[in-house]
Amino acid sequence: MHPLALLLVAVAVGAAVPMQSAVNAQMGRTLGHPLYGALANTSVATLILLALALAFRLPAPRLGNAASGPWWLWSGGLVGAAFVFGALFVAPRIGAASFAAATIFGTVAASLLIDHFGLLGFPLQPVSPARLAGGGCVLVGLFLLNSR
Repeated sequence: MHPLALLLVAVAVGAAVPMQSAVNAQMGRTLGHPLYGALANTSVATLILLALALAFRLPAPRLGNAASGPWWLWSGGLVGAAFVFGALFVAPRIGAASFAAATIFGTVAASLLIDHFGLLGFPLQPVSPARLAGGGCVLVGLFLLNSR
């Protein structure tokens, strides 16, 4: 797939995040607690992913391979649950744009560290002044979105 097409897909996925936060927050209110909204979200996601795996006739996963890998292989679910809960709890309180900017800044800051040190299997990409400036621009955007 062409890199521009991949960027457009990423933009579309990003555009769905504030909608997901709002829907999950409403689900949490409807079910009586934000954790139930997060649980509903991850349950539906699990069912959809399972249906896709079955539709694509994927072979059964080799869980033993994952069990023998680094401990952090299993942290993706924890991070996903934290994001879903954080989004449905925080976004309605600070607004969609502020939440998006804050999570994007967190993503960029962590990504710069991951790249700089080659963590989690990523190739080493040292921090440069230009990359720091890019992160700084996101931080400035976060402050501008929160100025009243």
